[in-house]
Amino acid sequence: MPDVILNMLPLRGEEKTAFEAAAPQAVHLYAGRRTATPEQFAQATIVMGWPRVEMLAQAPHLRWFHCMWAGTDWYENALPPSVLLTSSAGTSSQSVAEHMLSCLLALYRKLPQCRDQQRAHVWSDVGSMKSLAGATVLVAGAGHVGSAFAQLCKALGAECAIGLKRTVGGPVPGFDQVFPTGRADELLPRADVVALVMPHSPETVHFMNRERLERLKDDAVLLSAGRGTVLDQEALAEVMGRGKLWGAALDVTDPEPLPADSPLWEIPNLLITPHVAGGMRLESSRRCCIELALDNLRRYVSGEPLRNLVAR
Repeated sequence: MPDVILNMLPLRGEEKTAFEAAAPQAVHLYAGRRTATPEQFAQATIVMGWPRVEMLAQAPHLRWFHCMWAGTDWYENALPPSVLLTSSAGTSSQSVAEHMLSCLLALYRKLPQCRDQQRAHVWSDVGSMKSLAGATVLVAGAGHVGSAFAQLCKALGAECAIGLKRTVGGPVPGFDQVFPTGRADELLPRADVVALVMPHSPETVHFMNRERLERLKDDAVLLSAGRGTVLDQEALAEVMGRGKLWGAALDVTDPEPLPADSPLWEIPNLLITPHVAGGMRLESSRRCCIELALDNLRRYVSGEPLRNLVAR
């Protein structure tokens, strides 16, 4: 029987033609996240995109699921071990890295305070500022995003970029040094900037806990753009409330959306963005996502190893 491919990626017309050419023997179905039907899932042997987790349970013939996002933790326990799972890791790296850099520079130049004064019609000097020149940047999660962010920081004059990875297999572009995650406690006090871009896992929950927040320099900047569970938000609100840290920026929280009564909303030197760093907001990210999925389909048809295969 031919494969039935339910394609839920944000495709343009000519891109649909490319997918059909890559797997000419397959039946190609197209749908959006809100328009896909149980009947389509019931037929599908391959699903690509961002379906609701419960919809995948309606695909009894599924052989391979290609996720539109880098993070796959929502799906990993929902799929039988026999189903191949691939991610789109790396396709939004530039977008997330640029977002993190934008937040960092905004905090360094006190733009949130300036915006607050603008709204109050106040013209007043906001005081001293900071620069990346000569800074030490520590990135917890030295993968695609971490590498892209480190390269941007180095280009703007950061003196040293240090990466943390669960397993160190060699040098990573952008980093002067890469260490196992277990070295975090000794490295945190050296950092002027700490960026969290770790995935969610039982091992990473509250990786940045109260004790580690206390290890940071009083004038360090903390950035979080991986998963909200990595950061102890209650501890962050407490330490920032008593004046520790130059600033912080969170693109991810736990839970999402951030509850309206969270004390984080009221911290003046804390930037909160609603999980918008990555995704398909840049056309370059969308194209990278489509190109990866298309390449993996060609590999699947020819029996070659798939890229970004998630080990489970």
